Amino acid sequence: MKKVALFPGSFDPFTKGHADIVMRGLKLFDEVIIGIGTNSAKKRYFPLEMMTDKIRETFQDTNKVKIIAYDDLTANAVVTYGANFLLRGLRNTTDFEYENTISQVNRHLVNGLETVFLITSPELAPISSTIVRELHKYGAKVNEFLPYDLD
Repeated sequence: MKKVALFPGSFDPFTKGHADIVMRGLKLFDEVIIGIGTNSAKKRYFPLEMMTDKIRETFQDTNKVKIIAYDDLTANAVVTYGANFLLRGLRNTTDFEYENTISQVNRHLVNGLETVFLITSPELAPISSTIVRELHKYGAKVNEFLPYDLD
């Protein structure tokens, strides 16, 4: 059976930390689907179409990464896109507490769905989309935190 992981997130923006999780995930899975989900509690800063294009550009050299956008429960996206795993990155214990709860709910919604957690590479742990958005909003250069250029 082909091992397909859905890597869900708002990816606003998609950072080097996210790219690292995808590349390391490719060592475990046959395919990684990057799922840009709609978070009803957040308003996007970077346009969805732009972020989709930037992520596609980042992984243009592999056919093992797909990018999708969805406006649904992640558990439903897993079924819709044929994934059999969720892939998540953990920077710290706060991430673990949040992600653990979500993984339990997703497993309840999709029987047998496993979430695979990868610990963020130490040099990338301080990077968060929230920090990058804030820096960008006030004119700071952020390309060093991203696997693509914004300019």
